[in-house]
Amino acid sequence: MSAKGKLLILPGDGIGPEVMRQVRRIIDWLGRRRGTAFEVKEGLVGGAAIDAHGVPLSDATLADAKTVDAVLLGAVGGPKWDKIEFDKRPEAGLLRLRKELELFANLRPAIVLDPLVDGSPLKADIVKGLDIMIVRELTGGIYYGEPRGIKDLGNGIRQGVNTQLYTNTEVQRVARVAFELARKRGRKVCSVDKANVMESGLLWREEVTALHQAEFTDIELSHMYADNCAMQLIKNPRQFDVIVTDNLFGDMLSDEAAMLTGSLGMLPSASLGALDANGHRRALYEPVHGSAPDIAGRDIANPIAALFSFAMCLRYSFEMGTEADLIEKAVSQVLKGGMRTSDIMAPGMARCSTTVMGDSIVRALDKLSV
Repeated sequence: MSAKGKLLILPGDGIGPEVMRQVRRIIDWLGRRRGTAFEVKEGLVGGAAIDAHGVPLSDATLADAKTVDAVLLGAVGGPKWDKIEFDKRPEAGLLRLRKELELFANLRPAIVLDPLVDGSPLKADIVKGLDIMIVRELTGGIYYGEPRGIKDLGNGIRQGVNTQLYTNTEVQRVARVAFELARKRGRKVCSVDKANVMESGLLWREEVTALHQAEFTDIELSHMYADNCAMQLIKNPRQFDVIVTDNLFGDMLSDEAAMLTGSLGMLPSASLGALDANGHRRALYEPVHGSAPDIAGRDIANPIAALFSFAMCLRYSFEMGTEADLIEKAVSQVLKGGMRTSDIMAPGMARCSTTVMGDSIVRALDKLSV
């Protein structure tokens, strides 16, 4: 059985290793039951890499990441490393991965599964059937712009500086990803900015509009200010199909949209690079829930976001949509049957551990594959 492709697994810190063990079980299941094997290598990132190598991402691990078809990451960070210099903390390893792999498009779906409708903080009639894709620009904007830093201006005055910078090419490439995704979904894109008060926002709006007129007139395009978008996500989230926005606004709006589903433990993400000459793009897939150090090592973390992230990997990096659908269907069946980890627990449901949730999903996959 030849390998379908190469994967690098970076479990990371906190609950990362626990949820990634469940991903590894699904990878093994695909080889055993579907005849689809992957060449898998594991490495260290974040605090685990600091403890082992003194840096949050070693050059060797970065080199491995550049040679595989996709990277699967668990989570990074924790209080153990909070006092380390800012640019050497565990999160710096993730930022370096994104930057060095040129992963400019972050895909954050917010989907409310029918069995979890009542788990949302919003009323069921507002979120039932919700399926939004937020496309966040990931390698530009205020998080990377120069100049940046903290200055001592004298006389007891200190100044913090961050610079919001975007070029037309940066805007166009992430907008193109959003339009292409919309063609496979509801054919609607809402571009979010602050063009009323920021020149970078005005550039963003002009470039998205120009690309739409040149290449994507079959897609419905609308524009919205970021503050209004934040309100509309609470008032009427189902009006959206694909949202495309910059790094800063995307960071905040995607977390807001995630909570519409009731738990960060359910939300996956994909970070994609540009297509190369062979039609391949570098990619990193990770759950959005973070390392959750308060529950690490207790086998109670929700592995579903990590499993959904792997499903996104199958869909976007390997064109294995059937297998991705199979994983998502198995998860839905398990949830419909009443199994719940603590973060999505509800009255009348059966509380289970990380491992038992994994067991249940594997059994559901077996039944679906008969």
